[in-house]
Amino acid sequence: MAKRILVVEDNDLNRKLFCDVLKSQGYAVEPVADGLDALDRAREFVPNLIIMDIQLPNVSGLDLIETAKKDPALRTIPMLAVTAYAGKGDEERIRDAGAEGYLAKPVSIGPFMQAVKALI
Repeated sequence: MAKRILVVEDNDLNRKLFCDVLKSQGYAVEPVADGLDALDRAREFVPNLIIMDIQLPNVSGLDLIETAKKDPALRTIPMLAVTAYAGKGDEERIRDAGAEGYLAKPVSIGPFMQAVKALI
């Protein structure tokens, strides 16, 4: 059975790119554009990995990671944060929130797939 990945990304092009690349590698993918839907979709989809954009409208990806890590149904799911926040201290803050992986945008396909495979 294919490993399942939830992709939480509000940018249409990035979301499509991530999903297309993951599908081409044999993963089952569930795209989510609105962070407010992310945790409910995660509970329904039961992914093996969540790829989380940090800059989302309505809610911070950082807050979603922290909330997921406190939820008994979601806390064991690895989180890969993908963000344009690449300043000093950002990676540490994102990892402290509970993300097991971190990639700065723009994301190259090679490092993206390495990060996915390392967490799944």
